[in-house]
Amino acid sequence: MTESGGQTAIIGAGVMGETLLSGLVRAGRRVDTLLIGERHAERAKELEERYGVSVVSNREATARADTVALVIKPQDMADLLAEIAPELRPGQLLISVAAGITTDFIESRVPEGVAVVRAMPNTPALVDEGMAAISPGTHCDESHLAEAEALMGSTGKVLRVPEKQMDAVTAISGSGPAYIFFVVESMIEAGVHLGLPRASATELVVQTLVGSAKMLRETGTHPTVLREQVTSPGGTTASALRELEVHKVRAAFLAAMEAARNRSRELAEGS
Repeated sequence: MTESGGQTAIIGAGVMGETLLSGLVRAGRRVDTLLIGERHAERAKELEERYGVSVVSNREATARADTVALVIKPQDMADLLAEIAPELRPGQLLISVAAGITTDFIESRVPEGVAVVRAMPNTPALVDEGMAAISPGTHCDESHLAEAEALMGSTGKVLRVPEKQMDAVTAISGSGPAYIFFVVESMIEAGVHLGLPRASATELVVQTLVGSAKMLRETGTHPTVLREQVTSPGGTTASALRELEVHKVRAAFLAAMEAARNRSRELAEGS
């Protein structure tokens, strides 16, 4: 396994693929060590002009790279693996970010000895505040995991987890930003309903979210303690929280994340 100065290919140049590319560039990876696999000529030209990176066929990218990140949709994985398998070799590292695709699924379709890491990033990677989890396959050693951490860590934080926990990770972190955006959307609409201009409601809610997240991260204080610090007996916050409990918001979050976990399992079983 080569160090992070070796060739890295990203196959799939959609939003997340470009996010990884730009993160690696910002993290100091030399452009001449990066390859993009992209079939569409217009998109290839756009990436070449924007980053100065080489855009080649999927097979050429695979043949030239030491590490190959597969940033594609789950339903496209089988066809892609069939396409690039002839170019793969033992010791090479494949990193898959396709939801629900297991390391077993990939290992059964590539040559023996290819190292596979399953990763689950999330969309805050777009602003270098992503949270990614990674799980090793059968042939991974520490250097493979370290390289996967370096790649995924270019756009945020990385956590190693056993693959059996990856469906839960998908439900909590992978899909998590959508839950936050849903809450923000609901709070903004409530602000408008209460008479605030939409721009004012948006600024109030977004900064409240940013500040609260920063408090959690920087103080290390348990969220229950932070919530209690804001909640005076008989006050406005207590009244609001009582309504959230009456409407079973906590139970709704649990049910929602169980549904996401179950769907992730279904995707894995159907792959």
